[in-house]
Amino acid sequence: MSDTRGQQTSEQPPAGGAATPGGPERPERPGGILMGRPFGVPIYVTPSWFVIAALITWIFGGQLADVLPELGGTRYLVSLSFAIAFYGSVLVHELAHTLVALRYKLGVRRIQLQFFGGVSEIDKEAETPGREFWLAFVGPLLSLVLGGVFYLALLAVRPDTVPGVLLAGLMISNLVVAAFNLLPGLPLDGGRMLRAVVWGVTGRPMSGTVAAAWAGKALAIVVLFGLPMLSAARGGASRSSTDSLIDGVLSAVLAVIIWNGATGSVRNARMREALPMLNIRELCRRAVQVTADTPLGEALRRAREAEAGAMVVVDGRGDPTGLVKEAAVTAVPEHRRPWVAVGALARDLEPGLRLSLDLTGEELLTALRRAPATEYLVQRPDGSVYGVLALMDIERRLSTAVNGR
Repeated sequence: MSDTRGQQTSEQPPAGGAATPGGPERPERPGGILMGRPFGVPIYVTPSWFVIAALITWIFGGQLADVLPELGGTRYLVSLSFAIAFYGSVLVHELAHTLVALRYKLGVRRIQLQFFGGVSEIDKEAETPGREFWLAFVGPLLSLVLGGVFYLALLAVRPDTVPGVLLAGLMISNLVVAAFNLLPGLPLDGGRMLRAVVWGVTGRPMSGTVAAAWAGKALAIVVLFGLPMLSAARGGASRSSTDSLIDGVLSAVLAVIIWNGATGSVRNARMREALPMLNIRELCRRAVQVTADTPLGEALRRAREAEAGAMVVVDGRGDPTGLVKEAAVTAVPEHRRPWVAVGALARDLEPGLRLSLDLTGEELLTALRRAPATEYLVQRPDGSVYGVLALMDIERRLSTAVNGR
């Protein structure tokens, strides 16, 4: 399954996929519990995973009571083992996306295991429709392979034993994951494959995104109404009202995730189209240079006279040492501004907060991701101050492009 975050990016339907962020980011919040870093990519388990693990344990445990009644209460330990093994399979699915992304040098920020599966957050867009297709297809392919492996293992044990039940459950669940993710609608892997096909035929990535997004929205409607009806038809009169309620809630949540993922995919595609238009010269604010002991009121007066939108703190030699944070300025009441020095409202200039004047597009966003902040100093090639780049100005420019305003 795929997004972007920007991107995000992004809760995904079962089995996860490749999320491709497209916009600037504020500092990332923790991704959950860090489980390891295979291939240098951090893997996180979010708190929502424990909710679905408990739900799987409860539902599968109830089914084991009919299949293996002799287990008694230990059936819930077996069910928990199944939940963990199933998400191990989801992790293999995600690692498949990750390895292909690393092979194509797209970069992978992290993998998250969450409520409805997992997501691999991939930094860059695939360069060709062929690579996009393979990047999406490899996840379901690995799920199909795992289903076949569990089937072969099932042939070696009795089906009415704990190993037999676990292997059968894992075989079926991996086949379901593969089949579901192959459905042709974003944000599922099948949607990315459809996008790649339309992209290859038309030569326009955006056309592929729009087609796959509309297919994803149609799929969300089918999931919302079709899954409860299918479950009711299979269960017949034996289904309880609790079972029907659970099916309805899960179908609604899944439909919302698919619908939002499809909508977000179009937004991210528009954002990627807007990236080449990001020019640091156009976005940069004029800045006045003040020393750290300058009163805020005086600094604001100088900024108004110079028609500047930012302030840079310099030392006695005129070298920049810090950036005055706009949010901190706004928080100071007007009557206190003559008594507050700008140095108290500034952030020290770390190396990542100095940007070159020639940065544009994806290179600019990559530089912002390396050192998340609200303001950046922009310098000319000779090291002199050109101005200040505010994150909110980039977000405003991208939002205008995404929303068509």
